[in-house]
Amino acid sequence: MKFPKPHDVKTIPGTEGWERMYPYQYQFVTDDPERHQYEEQAFWFYDGLHYPEAIYPFDTIWDEAWYLGLSQFNNRIFQVPPVRGVDHRIINGYVYISPVPVLDPEEVASRVPNFMERAGFYYQNWNELEAKWEVKMRALIKQIEDLPISRLPDLEELDVVLSGMGESKGFHLLRTYDELINLGIQCWQYHFEFLNLGYAAYVFFLDFVQKLFPSAPLQRVTQMIAGIDVIMYRSDQELKTLAKKAIELGVDEVLTGCKHWREAEPELKALANGQKWLAELEIARYPWFHVSTGTGWSHVDKSWNDDLNIPFLGISSYIEQLRQGTDIERPLEKVRAERDRITQEYRSLIASEDDKQTFDNLLATAKTVFPYVENHMFYVEHWFHTVFWKKMREVAAIMHEHGLIEEVEDIWYLRRDEIKQGLWDLVTAWATGVKPRGAKVWPPEIAWRKGVMEKFQAWSPPPAVGTAPEVINEPFTIVLWGVTNSSIADWSQVQEVTDPDSITTLKGFAGSPGIVTGRARVCRSVEDISQLEEGEVLVAPTTSPSWAPIFSKIKAVVTDVGGVMSHAAIVCREYGLPAVVGTGHGTKVIKTGMMLRVDGSSGVITIDR
Repeated sequence: MKFPKPHDVKTIPGTEGWERMYPYQYQFVTDDPERHQYEEQAFWFYDGLHYPEAIYPFDTIWDEAWYLGLSQFNNRIFQVPPVRGVDHRIINGYVYISPVPVLDPEEVASRVPNFMERAGFYYQNWNELEAKWEVKMRALIKQIEDLPISRLPDLEELDVVLSGMGESKGFHLLRTYDELINLGIQCWQYHFEFLNLGYAAYVFFLDFVQKLFPSAPLQRVTQMIAGIDVIMYRSDQELKTLAKKAIELGVDEVLTGCKHWREAEPELKALANGQKWLAELEIARYPWFHVSTGTGWSHVDKSWNDDLNIPFLGISSYIEQLRQGTDIERPLEKVRAERDRITQEYRSLIASEDDKQTFDNLLATAKTVFPYVENHMFYVEHWFHTVFWKKMREVAAIMHEHGLIEEVEDIWYLRRDEIKQGLWDLVTAWATGVKPRGAKVWPPEIAWRKGVMEKFQAWSPPPAVGTAPEVINEPFTIVLWGVTNSSIADWSQVQEVTDPDSITTLKGFAGSPGIVTGRARVCRSVEDISQLEEGEVLVAPTTSPSWAPIFSKIKAVVTDVGGVMSHAAIVCREYGLPAVVGTGHGTKVIKTGMMLRVDGSSGVITIDR
């Protein structure tokens, strides 16, 4: 299992100096012997789960936020016994992470009492604390929605003088930008308040069952926690409801007869029942269309509210399926019946009454925390992020107006601290009546960075660098990212193949059971998703909750990244679809049109070329 040393990965020609695009602490270093040795001995894997493509300089805000959030709750607040936090680096625009374990058994033992007291309080009061969390999150979202972004007038309004305000719009712009960034970081503080404990509850249950039944597949154990409804599916449910409503009102022909929302909307407005349907659409849009077409971690990911053609295509697809008599609902009862059967089967094999009680308690806790593990994504990565990107574009419009950037979308090529510097330059120049220096500084720098990003996007990052550990036992690395000794051996084996076209078998995590054969459709974006046809196998770097409408028409899912508790694996179990996740190289090896045999029970994909 050999991977490149992190310091030996070559800079892409033409991108020399790329490091200045990112915070300095993200660099692998050669001039600090102690840090260099630590970095070389650690194992760093590419976080394609959150960043399927190279990361833009501004978009590192969410990586910085979870770098802090996850690690602080693990190490400084709840003190999870076997692991401190997760360290981060960037190579050629791609984020690499490395869990930091607690290696001293005595220190692990010393952390247990703190964790039991602190985490125990949350587990015992989960429902009340989660309800409080939802109130906090909704208040935070309202706060960012109401945040005014002040444009700079030629002359302040007279009321500024008559009211004795003593402040300018320039000062308000600087203050608001700080508030915007701080609200984003605060949102991610809330994100991790429960999340580590949510995954830990899964891990405790999985660990207990696998100690009782060493041969039990990890996937089989996770099926015992399936079939619980969560609001992350609500956006998709709204599309199904709107599809049924369209048929009920007799306007379904309009929706399926038009190829684009811009064609359908005026036709609907011309009909009385069309107007009724549009009213139902408006009710559904807030907040349920604040769902990203990607992971929500990148500014490039549109929300449904940004482009109504995206949910329009989902609604049209559901109408077609309803006409064909297809059941478009998730097979909840079937999933729950299988869940209960598996649970009873394993429980009946437990001999000790004490072990049965522990089994029941751990399973009950895992089921209690399940909704948060999925629901938090809607509030944070989707609803909050959708509003955040919109506000940042308002800031960008002001910078564009004053010549610091040539296009609004250029703002993403700047770090958040560089934007703050640019705004100070802009505001002081506005106040003084001179031209900001940034008008000459930033456009050429951004033009250079655009070229760098293009080269980054064309590069194929290695799945891992550094020294692979003898045993990977950090639980979150296993269940969320799907990184195990077996998976990194598979990655290494594929990486050593000089001709990817010669590969006929890929291995990954058995994410959801079942065996199917189908034609591959490689999808990296929502535009690719729209090309999916009935009965195909979705092959993607990772999946997005907003892709839910296609789960009723595909046969199986294959992803590059993720473990048994990744979004793709969870959703496929809820839809009863086979899934193989964490293949490392799926989208690089598999091409659209190839016939695949996907074994979601063993994690093996056979490619028929």
